[in-house]
Amino acid sequence: MEFKDYYKILGVDRTAAADEVKKAFRRLARKYHPDVSKEPDAEARMKDINEAFAVLSDPEKRAAYDRLGQGYQPNQEFRPPPDWDAGFEFSGGGFESAGFSDFFSELFGHMGRGGGRHEVGIRGEDHHAKVLLDLQDAYRGATRALTLSAPALDGRGRVTLKERTLNVRIPKGIHEGQVIRLVGQGSPGAGGGSAGDLYIEVHFKPDARYRTEGRDVYVSLPVAPWEAALGARVRAALPDGTVEVRIPAGSQPATKLRLKGRGIPGRPPGDLYLVLEVVLPPAATARARELYQTMARELAFNPRADQEARS
Repeated sequence: MEFKDYYKILGVDRTAAADEVKKAFRRLARKYHPDVSKEPDAEARMKDINEAFAVLSDPEKRAAYDRLGQGYQPNQEFRPPPDWDAGFEFSGGGFESAGFSDFFSELFGHMGRGGGRHEVGIRGEDHHAKVLLDLQDAYRGATRALTLSAPALDGRGRVTLKERTLNVRIPKGIHEGQVIRLVGQGSPGAGGGSAGDLYIEVHFKPDARYRTEGRDVYVSLPVAPWEAALGARVRAALPDGTVEVRIPAGSQPATKLRLKGRGIPGRPPGDLYLVLEVVLPPAATARARELYQTMARELAFNPRADQEARS
């Protein structure tokens, strides 16, 4: 049986720290993982890489391997002594040796008996993305096609961007800044590890009519000066339809009319606020100018009176 130099397989020094071992494993896994690699010996190399990482990432097994491997060279004929692991107590459950080399099985295979499987894979990285929605989507839900770009290795081992499209269901009641988690849609794992997740952050498209605060929605409602002054019943367009509302007499610009429970759906739902915007008719005709002149004479209204009194 040939001796395996796990340090040489991962390309690290015998004094390498745990973080260096992990970085080396990640780098090699990206190059030789069978899902992306075109190397002819990718599968065999990946098995050796997994095996080396399984030992060198575990402090106890690494210490035992270091003591055992003193004086041996790669590919040198090797046979461990019967008591090679004396003085070492391996914790953390059993170690499944299936799929690893005879060298590994001779050293650690007995540890798989009576214990569970020791996971040596590395979980894939999480991905993050943003999606822009219409506010109406929060009221009724929607499905959006999301195109994502992620790094991948081509046939020559070069990093390229690979696109994929996901149909993402937007749940009813989603609000600004909320994050949707799609399990397993991140980067693939290495060494048998699980895939990462995809986190989608939701934002609403800018709209001059609407703004949101949590689940509360603010809608601009244009009204004529006489509607605000005398009161009126008008129809207001909402994200989920229209509603008839009463404008109280004497309403001022920026007055808020609250519609309870008509904001973004939820438990509880938000409220909707109609914000009055008094719109002046243009003085574009002689008659319009005459009416404005009559108002100026007869109303004797000074909108800056309060400011002038305080100055």
